[in-house]
Amino acid sequence: MDAILLCGPTASGKSDWALALAERWPVEIISVDATQVYRGFDIGSAKPDKTLQARIPHHLLDLRDPQQGYSAGEFVTDALAAIAAVRGRGAVPLLVGGTMLYFNALVRGLARLPSADPQLRAAIDARAARSGWAALHAELQAIDPEAAARIHPNDPQRIQRALEVFELSGRTITAWQRDTRPEHGLRWSRWALVPADRAVLHARIAQRYARMLEAGLIAEVRQLLALPGIHRESPAMRAVGYRQLAAHLSGECSLNEAVDRAVAATRQLAKRQLTWINADPGWQKVDPFQPRAWEAWVATLQTDFQTVPGAGQR
Repeated sequence: MDAILLCGPTASGKSDWALALAERWPVEIISVDATQVYRGFDIGSAKPDKTLQARIPHHLLDLRDPQQGYSAGEFVTDALAAIAAVRGRGAVPLLVGGTMLYFNALVRGLARLPSADPQLRAAIDARAARSGWAALHAELQAIDPEAAARIHPNDPQRIQRALEVFELSGRTITAWQRDTRPEHGLRWSRWALVPADRAVLHARIAQRYARMLEAGLIAEVRQLLALPGIHRESPAMRAVGYRQLAAHLSGECSLNEAVDRAVAATRQLAKRQLTWINADPGWQKVDPFQPRAWEAWVATLQTDFQTVPGAGQR
């Protein structure tokens, strides 16, 4: 095996498992998180602090300013380079996160989708202006239920792209992606943390967001909104937990309402992450809330990585 992949819904304990493994094995952690790539998005993305990063190597953090974009294709390029560098140092690459689009692009390759069509995009935008993005999401649900399950009704960029691909090619974006094959030839040990008890996961989501607020998340959002070129509709600011506080700071809702919205949105995010996982039989699933689940996982990994120098110690 060339690398370990560890995914799961938000608040399922991925980072804790990764850090515990890094204390035992010669592991370097590669982030698979679409928000942690942005500088300044620290508290709300649960980004490891500088002290932790100094103790355990982390990669693909703070790659972009909030005004910049970052795509799945760029992630694949960066992740493959990081994997090669980590392996070159004799360590085990451990890719950890919850951005399932990135995992899918890495494992299955990037589909050679039709190029963007500005006129068609303008027409889709006009339909959205008349009917709302929820109506266009319903259109997507009718033609590509799998994509609609993965894409939130409040994600106009991805709704637009999925509809554009279908109208240009007559094939759904899911069909394009399913027929794609990666070119790198790497072998993965793929694991997903899938809690059986959703009530426990939901409680952990609320508790984690409360800790983020105590740690200064409101001030972090206020500071980000003060940056030149950043506003509520900026791609980075649409991240769950950030956009709700941005709405509060603009006077749209009270803090309590923003918190309730953020927790509800995070639970919906967890549901979509689980939809991605359950649609792909390649993930080996573990319930992280079961007793001694982490120990059993490490024992299984030991079989896949018998040749790792220093496995079992750091």
